[in-house]
Amino acid sequence: MKKFLLTLFILFLTASVGFCATNSYNKYGQRTGSYKQSGSTINHYNQYGQRTGSYKQTASGYNSYNQYGQKTGSYRTNGNTTTQYNQYGQKVGTYKTNSNGTVTSYDKYGQKTGSFKTDSSGRTTQYNKYGQKVGSYK
Repeated sequence: MKKFLLTLFILFLTASVGFCATNSYNKYGQRTGSYKQSGSTINHYNQYGQRTGSYKQTASGYNSYNQYGQKTGSYRTNGNTTTQYNQYGQKVGTYKTNSNGTVTSYDKYGQKTGSFKTDSSGRTTQYNKYGQKVGSYK
């Protein structure tokens, strides 16, 4: 089975790294939810196992939906850059991956908002713009 890191951001950028299901954790290591793939759809669940949203693959990226099936946005990838849009088609931010797999996030104005780094064990750690750990995915 092709490996995916099913996190909200990394999946769209580094589809060759990760797992077909992953858990999310806060900075204290407490589990906050999970992402699970079913065909071309990725479902997100909270820590109680309740589905809170989904991401469906399209020809150009992914569309995001809330738990009621209403579209909440989209992600479009071009080369090493993924652009996020809200439900109205307005740009929300971008995610750029470099040659070593680190993903840096930017707001709609181009200001850095954080980063994601994956270690050799497959754990992805999320940092804020100050370099402080805010969560992880494994």
